[in-house]
Amino acid sequence: MNESRSTLTWSLIIIVGLLTLCPVVMLLVGSFSQGLTGLGTFTLGKYVAAYTDPALLGVTINTLVFVLGSSILATGLALFLAYLNTRTDIPCKPVFKVLSIVPMMIPHLLFSVSWALLLNPSNGLINVMLQNIFSLQSAPFNIYSLWGMILVEGLLNMPIAYLIIAPTMASFDVSLEESSRVFGAGTWRTLVRITLPVLRPAILAAFILGVVRGLASYAVPRVLGTPGRIDVLATYLYQMVATGYAPDYGKAAALGMSVLSASIALIVLYRYLTAESGKYVTISGRGYRPAVIELKRAKQPLFIGVAVLSFIMIVLPVAVLFYTSLVPYSMVPSARAFSLMSWKHWIEVLQDPVSLLSLKNSLFLAVVGATLGVILSVFVAYVVVKIRTRASGLLETLSYLSFAFPGIVIGIGFMWFFVQTPLYATLTALLLGYIATYLPYGVRPLASAFVQVHSHLEESSLVCGASALTTMRRIIVPLLMPGIVSAWILMAAMFVRELTVSVVLSRPGSEVLAVQILSFADDGLWGKLSALGIIMIFISTALVLLATFAGTRFKTAHAPIG
Repeated sequence: MNESRSTLTWSLIIIVGLLTLCPVVMLLVGSFSQGLTGLGTFTLGKYVAAYTDPALLGVTINTLVFVLGSSILATGLALFLAYLNTRTDIPCKPVFKVLSIVPMMIPHLLFSVSWALLLNPSNGLINVMLQNIFSLQSAPFNIYSLWGMILVEGLLNMPIAYLIIAPTMASFDVSLEESSRVFGAGTWRTLVRITLPVLRPAILAAFILGVVRGLASYAVPRVLGTPGRIDVLATYLYQMVATGYAPDYGKAAALGMSVLSASIALIVLYRYLTAESGKYVTISGRGYRPAVIELKRAKQPLFIGVAVLSFIMIVLPVAVLFYTSLVPYSMVPSARAFSLMSWKHWIEVLQDPVSLLSLKNSLFLAVVGATLGVILSVFVAYVVVKIRTRASGLLETLSYLSFAFPGIVIGIGFMWFFVQTPLYATLTALLLGYIATYLPYGVRPLASAFVQVHSHLEESSLVCGASALTTMRRIIVPLLMPGIVSAWILMAAMFVRELTVSVVLSRPGSEVLAVQILSFADDGLWGKLSALGIIMIFISTALVLLATFAGTRFKTAHAPIG
């Protein structure tokens, strides 16, 4: 029994290690190789060329401003919303739950495009409308700027920060604040000396995760930064491997190692902060009582503010894309615009061979990739939860390692590997890249599900003579089915919308939906882009709703067994 478990554990370590460490090793080896696209003699020239490039300083400054600005905005909004939701009597609190799952429904690429359609300086709908109303000579807003990038990235990262801060805010014992006020401290002093220090680990964790996501972000800088000639590290790296007559993968790998190192360090810090949060526990078994603060006159204005934010996050992006998909060209809504609406762009997209191929490829990768990913995740989660050894701890670390990898960087690592093999420029390369990058999305929910299954069930099956595989197939898997379905749909939804790995590994014949949408954006084909984007949102939304439903059923119908 122990021997078979040990064999399973080390087999999984080899498989997961190859998936997660192989691109990192190739990235490291490639950064020291002389060749432009293949492995060559050892050299430090790539590092010298990468870090002495005069453009790097400006790119680094842009990256720091973009990452820090968007993280501060996301964390500040999340803290404000978490306070309103958990500590006040603001109405319609279920709206906050909707805000927390919006990023899963609207891909970052399409959210960025919708803001480009609204606020681009040439013919953005809001800009044109304001110019007509106030007789302005030029557009009042330019989304193709650093502030535009910060705004959109901050809005996209806000729900993730909210999910980190809100639970801590909800479990805060208000008797601490009351004690502070009894001793004469005012509201501001209590906030600074009591509330924020207790919430500090959650706030810092949300901020650091925002920094990691901003550093890995490619959709927002590509859609909003590139037209304004504002490069950050992600777009700068992509230009190294995708533009020019002789792409230099080694130079990109040398620079990518710094981005990768920074991301891993930030994730380690994030995990440390979340682990440290246990020191700030304010709820025990004695006398905890949640308190609700009355907003009084501020209730309606604050509710309107949340409603506006919900409209901006949910309704506006989809409405703009759908409207643009129906009009012949970008135009302000009017009687004439509505009279010119047609399904022309939809028909063209559905008759376009490349668009149909990208749709077919994305669905194939979603179905096959999610199936293979979940099968691997089931065994990984089993070993991590049920076999508690040092080897299983190593497997857990490897399975979550890819969470720290920026997609554009790990894509370059995979390119270095696949360019040496027949897998280069194939769907198989994308399939392996997807599974390696998004493996944590399958392991995490399944690990939580395995905790619910008592080990006595497995032991009883083995005592009765069943093999380990039979026990897994006849006992464990049926009990985990709701969790398996949820993990499958979650991974499939991520694969449908995937951009950062795809943009590096995709080649003619292996296009996917996100890459085709980006191609339409580069060509200014906003109508076709919007039609194909709505199709992507429809697929992603359907999968996310199914995942949410399956997860709810799993929680209510499968209480802890034992």
